[in-house]
Amino acid sequence: MLNRRELLQSAAAVGATSLLPASRLLAADAPAEPLFKISLAEWSLHNALQAGKITNLDFPRIAKEKFGIEGVEYVNQFFQDKAKDTKYLTELKSICDGLGVTSVLIMCDGEGALGDADDAKRTEAVENHYRWIEAAKFLGCHSIRVNAQSSGSYEEQQKLAADGLGRLGDFGQEHDINVIVENHGGLSSNGEWLAGVMKLVNKPNVGTLPDFGNFRLDGWGEGPGEWYDKYKGVAELMPFAKAVSAKSHVFDAEGNEAEIDYRKMMKIVLDAGYHSWVGIEWEGSDPDEYEGIRLTQKLLEKIRTEMS
Repeated sequence: MLNRRELLQSAAAVGATSLLPASRLLAADAPAEPLFKISLAEWSLHNALQAGKITNLDFPRIAKEKFGIEGVEYVNQFFQDKAKDTKYLTELKSICDGLGVTSVLIMCDGEGALGDADDAKRTEAVENHYRWIEAAKFLGCHSIRVNAQSSGSYEEQQKLAADGLGRLGDFGQEHDINVIVENHGGLSSNGEWLAGVMKLVNKPNVGTLPDFGNFRLDGWGEGPGEWYDKYKGVAELMPFAKAVSAKSHVFDAEGNEAEIDYRKMMKIVLDAGYHSWVGIEWEGSDPDEYEGIRLTQKLLEKIRTEMS
């Protein structure tokens, strides 16, 4: 039984609620946005793609039907000759639209060094990427991922890379496409160096794609190598990030990535105010590609729930 005071308080609360705008009431009932979204990087399936078991056109369907993932990150080498093939791109876009899959970005390799010390070669590299910006726009991507190879001293390489990226960024701006750089070997795996390049470029559509694992400074060889601190590097790159790559190689019995503290990494990502796509990029050899993707997805989903 409610006493008189409780009845009056209850009536007042109901009356106040009825005065709220409908949009506020709907917002209160709407499900909360996820802390971050999970996408799939095509390189996670590179063995199957290179063996001809699947094609680039199969990729969006596999992401959605096998894993329930609704964001895809393409790798240009898997449709290298199709960047200007309108019929092919239309088919790919139609597949994505039919599945409800978002094309997030295109990872671009093999188009020349954007920081080449030779002016003509640097210009050629910039122009080689134009077609991928146009393809990204057609597919509905927000970015292309590029590399920042260069040569010379630390400062010289920064200036050369900033020049190439800045010019490509100008073209990207005309198409509303971001140009984002991954830490991908050499000086680009030095977080301080790449953050300095971003400051030199100083364009709103030129940013970074921090990768949790690509911080080897001396190339891609075997052995211990020379490494940059991965957590420091991601923290340095996050202020410029427009995408994030959750690299994974090996998992322990508890389902954690054995070489990367994912909770520490995702705290760095979220503390930077980033809440967009985090792309799974499985690069391990055991288990197979599909199971490696599932383990990475499960870990990211678990962390997302914990941090929410």
